[in-house]
Amino acid sequence: MISREEVEELRYSKETARVERTISTSDMDKFQEAICAFSNDMANSRKPGYLLIGVHDNGELSGLKVDDKLFKKISGIRSDGNILPLPVMTTEVFEFEGGDVLVVEVQPSFYTPVRYRGRTFIRIGPRRDITSEAEERILAERSCSYMATFDATPCRNAKLEDLNLDYIKNQYLPMVFDEETLKDDNRDIKDQLASLHLYNRDHDCPTYASIILFGKNPRYFLLGNYVQFVRFKGENKGGEVLNEREFSGPLYKLLPKLESFVRDAIITQRPVPETLFREKTVWNYPEGAVRELVMNACMHRDFQSNMPIRLYQFDDYIEVMNPGGLYGEARPENFPTVNDYRNPLVAEAMKVMKYVNKFNRGIAKVQEMLKENGNPTAKFDVDTLTAFRVVVEATAENVPVNGGIIGGINAEEKKNDGVNAGDDTVNVVENVVENVVEKRLSEREIKIYNLLKSNPYLTASDLQKELQISHRTVQRDLFKMQNKEILRREGGDKGGKWVILK
Repeated sequence: MISREEVEELRYSKETARVERTISTSDMDKFQEAICAFSNDMANSRKPGYLLIGVHDNGELSGLKVDDKLFKKISGIRSDGNILPLPVMTTEVFEFEGGDVLVVEVQPSFYTPVRYRGRTFIRIGPRRDITSEAEERILAERSCSYMATFDATPCRNAKLEDLNLDYIKNQYLPMVFDEETLKDDNRDIKDQLASLHLYNRDHDCPTYASIILFGKNPRYFLLGNYVQFVRFKGENKGGEVLNEREFSGPLYKLLPKLESFVRDAIITQRPVPETLFREKTVWNYPEGAVRELVMNACMHRDFQSNMPIRLYQFDDYIEVMNPGGLYGEARPENFPTVNDYRNPLVAEAMKVMKYVNKFNRGIAKVQEMLKENGNPTAKFDVDTLTAFRVVVEATAENVPVNGGIIGGINAEEKKNDGVNAGDDTVNVVENVVENVVEKRLSEREIKIYNLLKSNPYLTASDLQKELQISHRTVQRDLFKMQNKEILRREGGDKGGKWVILK
């Protein structure tokens, strides 16, 4: 990062292709266009560019005081997804007598052209502008010499006809470029794709990224490029296979199929009593969290591996495993605060197609959604060199017990442990979160238990009305549950409450 002495020098230097000064603190378009232009480094200096916020054109300070809100807002530009590929930048605040200077240092990108909301900005001396076709081609060709990721390499046995050009022209390109730029773009389709690193002009063939994203038959070129779903009965892979599916094809077709499948086949919901007259809906997994994990697997997988992405579902948890461990700067000791991209072109395209929203926020979002839904946090296995594994456990209310659901309403009789579970009785595990021992309760007692757990102030009369049984039956069940040390009554019939002991 730049030093204090260098900032002092840049304040009074002339604005060049590497320096821009401003006193604005709210013009986010201006900031992001500047960062985009520095990233493209049209002058090919391979030196960082500097945006100085809080400095007049003549070098005088504006009296700015940088608070946490402004600092976070400017730092957030890096990963908000408006600039693609992601810029390499750092921010720092320097305090001077006349005010603060917020410095954004931007490194030249190896993956040019870099675009801000579909437009490519560069600096021509002190002036910022949009590229011409020739300038954008220079940036694209320059990038080819730096790109080393697999998705950017040419797929030499593929041809332009192996891509779905109708989708690219009519759907994808309008998402990448703004309407005005696309209207004035008279290049042929090969040049347009080459500017996005989806076509290699030197070898006259698509890159692997274009095959993965838009190929008519990606598995012809990449044998392991598919998603395998298996639903196992029980808690491990030794259980009976209840369902099996295979998903393949280009990502623009594959991703919406996976979204629908997660929503319709994996996510389940059921009502549970919250109060006497109100129920709440409980989901086994938050849809958004599972979707995020599946999308991340498709984005970060090692496409050179013959192993598919594995989406396995068990009675009480799901497992997602994709080929390829942590990549680049991401290591077990800094995961998940540091991330890197094995497939930057695939990641960029998924952002453009709105299958991912912000980069470097996926894991935090998953954990937040799981917490809100009542699930334990996801467990990430990042120690394996050749695979990345994550396990998500179901909510306690939706963990199957003896073939049914916690709460016992849908539970089946357990017949293989020497116990006859007839006479309206089932074996349930009370309070799975606390791992409490098994109790033998009738189905009606389980309903009473769930109602009192939701509202401990219910009276016997309330329970009688809710369950539509006699008052004597309610009193008898409550007495039994107290003898089993599951419930305890505190206070009188009026104003008292039930305490759940187990």
